[in-house]
Amino acid sequence: MLSAFFIFNVKGEVLISRLYRPDTKRSVADIFRIQVVSSTDVRSPITTLGSMSFFHVRHENIYLVGVTKTNANAALIFEFLFKVVGLGRSYFGKFDEDAVKSNFALIYELLDEICDFGFPQNTEAETLKLYITTEGVRSEKALKEEGSRIAIQATGAVAWRRPDIRYRKNEAFVDIVESVNLLMSAKGTVLRADVSGQVLMRAYLSGMPECKFGLNDRVLLEREGKLPASPRPGARNANAVELDDCQFHQCVKLGNFERDRTINFIPPDGEFELMRYRTTDNINLPFRVHAVVVEVSKNRMEFKVSIRSQFTSKIFAQHVQVKIPVPTNTSGAKCIVTAGKAKYVGSENSLVWKIARFQGQHEYLLSAEAELTATTNKKVWSRPPISLDFQVLMFTASGLMVRFLKIFERSNYASVKWVRYMTKPGSYQIRF
Repeated sequence: MLSAFFIFNVKGEVLISRLYRPDTKRSVADIFRIQVVSSTDVRSPITTLGSMSFFHVRHENIYLVGVTKTNANAALIFEFLFKVVGLGRSYFGKFDEDAVKSNFALIYELLDEICDFGFPQNTEAETLKLYITTEGVRSEKALKEEGSRIAIQATGAVAWRRPDIRYRKNEAFVDIVESVNLLMSAKGTVLRADVSGQVLMRAYLSGMPECKFGLNDRVLLEREGKLPASPRPGARNANAVELDDCQFHQCVKLGNFERDRTINFIPPDGEFELMRYRTTDNINLPFRVHAVVVEVSKNRMEFKVSIRSQFTSKIFAQHVQVKIPVPTNTSGAKCIVTAGKAKYVGSENSLVWKIARFQGQHEYLLSAEAELTATTNKKVWSRPPISLDFQVLMFTASGLMVRFLKIFERSNYASVKWVRYMTKPGSYQIRF
């Protein structure tokens, strides 16, 4: 596993040096400085020289570097490096060169605690803060009270949660946030469409609750008999979603998900990302854009753009922004719109059309006339694609829905559950 861990600044100076195994010397830092920090052509976060491999992550103005001489798991090392970044943020607010220089002792203490002989140990910030603190020395009474908690969290199966959490009102908030990626041709053909989603949760629950979470996953609905099995591969069903790729928080019991597709977990306290997913099946596009561009003369170009919302009229989109590229020799433009405001932004070489509130099943139009200046450059305008920015609440492009969220706890208290959906663009582009 890890032989050494270093933190460099952008000049290649070693800020932190921790050797975990005797097979590595501190002088290996010079190799990384010459081959990576001083190099102008670094294409990979992994650099191998002889039997030595350097794994690095750049954050703010520092490099975090893991060094190994074994055939180690690269994903595990990068996960460890990002965990160190997370711990730095949790302890110092901002993890940069100044924070490192101001907290040498604390960082070395954390490195000794989270990694033993090169093997990562407990990296949960909430657990580490129980016994590694930036405050003064604690009283004997406080140490006695927290001794039992530390033992349970450091050695138990639930390292991400304390057992004695209490709330007057028990609530759980679930946010389904989806990013739609679209590339559409000038003829209206969808060239690429997929959705990347997150399930974010804020849990303010007492004790050690166990949560059971269900989605309208196609595989789950078929197993429960609530959805007829697909008669042929690739058949679609509007009421179910086929998730192509799922990544879960460590609190999720993966065995249960593989067995019956339900998500069982004991949630961390506060806000966390429960899962990520991706789907390419049956994407409901929130907006359709059609553009017609006519070059009237060498000095004038006309734009006609229509945008239509395809979600139900009961909901609406917010902060809709359509960015329509124009030639680089544009000197100005006159815009007429049926909703919102539009203007020419020279610094971005585009017409920017903003609509604060866009109701579903509505269509709006933009007509613009751009004035072009004479140029000696005969290069043909490449026509970059139109891009969209928006937020649509209570709508998911994938059709994913929360079917149930059940919370079980020994005291059997009543809990309030809230679910919210939001769709936003990832890369939403339309060629014209």
